[in-house]
Amino acid sequence: MIFRQILHPPTGCASYLFGCTGKAKLAVVDPHRAHIEDYLALAQQANSPIVAIFETHVQADHLSGAQVLAAQTRARLYLHESAQVNFPFSPLHDGDIIELGNDYIQVLHTPGHSPDSVCLVVGDKVRTETPWFVLTGDTLFVGDVGRPDLHGENHTTTFAEQLYDSVFNKLLQLEDTLEVYPSHFAGSACGRAMSGKPSSTIGFERRFNPALQYHDREAFVTFVQQNQTPAPAEFTTIRQANLNAQIGEPA
Repeated sequence: MIFRQILHPPTGCASYLFGCTGKAKLAVVDPHRAHIEDYLALAQQANSPIVAIFETHVQADHLSGAQVLAAQTRARLYLHESAQVNFPFSPLHDGDIIELGNDYIQVLHTPGHSPDSVCLVVGDKVRTETPWFVLTGDTLFVGDVGRPDLHGENHTTTFAEQLYDSVFNKLLQLEDTLEVYPSHFAGSACGRAMSGKPSSTIGFERRFNPALQYHDREAFVTFVQQNQTPAPAEFTTIRQANLNAQIGEPA
């Protein structure tokens, strides 16, 4: 397996390219419009095509590069079945396993930040059947969890409750040694106190992530709603653009 993390510091965004070079099958997760050439260059260096593109959710803080990349590579584009986008995609369901040569991707539906949020558990069967890392999207960050308020104040408590279930009943059921790679790090407005370090482990977050110390459901729901900075005004515009079929040059 090769694995590459592509960072966009101005908005604290992280995207990923990984896959099986032995079977020449690569995937990109949460592609950013500003980094299309980076993904293509990495694939060329690996002498392997990009065959799958995943969005962990419909992003609100940057223009997605998923459609542009799919058009250039003819890769299959995956989102959760509940994503209300206005373009074709292959629907993901909780528990789905996507084969990628000798690698695999297991889908966890993890609503809370948004209804369509997923996390992707990844393994390399050449090494072991045991998963190697999890791409946590905007559900679990290094030092925080996703904000539950992007869909209006009337729904915040409901989404916070969903976030509790996603974090404690799914992600924290994974092994402590599993590496954690979120879609954002410090500089993003999608969380409150994210670390500048863009990766962690389940065990480290279990012990030291402030949000994960609230094991009681009600206490967690209260905590994640406190001290949230107002969502930037452009979030609504960007999310709407990402919901629609728009292929063109990066903005």
